[in-house]
Amino acid sequence: MPSAPTRAWVRLPSGHRLDLLDPTPFDWTDEDLALGLARTYRWGGHSAWPLPLSVAQHSILVLALRRQASPTGLSDAVARRELLHDADEGLLGFDPISPLKPFLGPGYAALAGRLQSAIAARYALPPWTADDKKAHKRADRIAAASEAIHVVGWTRDEVRKTLRIIDRPVEVDPLATWLAVKPWEPWPADKAAAAFQAMLTRLRPDQS
Repeated sequence: MPSAPTRAWVRLPSGHRLDLLDPTPFDWTDEDLALGLARTYRWGGHSAWPLPLSVAQHSILVLALRRQASPTGLSDAVARRELLHDADEGLLGFDPISPLKPFLGPGYAALAGRLQSAIAARYALPPWTADDKKAHKRADRIAAASEAIHVVGWTRDEVRKTLRIIDRPVEVDPLATWLAVKPWEPWPADKAAAAFQAMLTRLRPDQS
């Protein structure tokens, strides 16, 4: 008997089928993406709070930090790129912890790259400039250091020596005042999905 072809697609809540090996910009809805990010957890799902921290909430935090650090503000296109910087993880449902990434190999990197390209095309994301990439990486590191301390329970010494993040974490959660939420508390998936989708809708190209 001939062997069955390998299935490389997943069925999303909307009913769309996403081919992970050959994605197109039309294979998911915004609701699919928001829910996927809200159900994908950072830090391996570990948390000192009752709930883990979702990639959706992290993505909004990085956007908030970038906005705080930009003296001239961010265009909708740049803000949208910040919000969607980990969007491929929501479509995969997988956010590998940093120590695992070197062992995943080039196949995983290529798969993530194809998803990122489809995301960039769907949401008209501008290419990264060297300065924008540097500013983004700093915001992402500050977010990680802050999450490690306030969400997961790492010490500041561990953040510097074990995680090797030298950027100073923030004490005040920028989302607390921006979105009127409890500082550093991870959100339930439905709340995280709704907040992410509302932010994405506000920043969509046709809303600019």
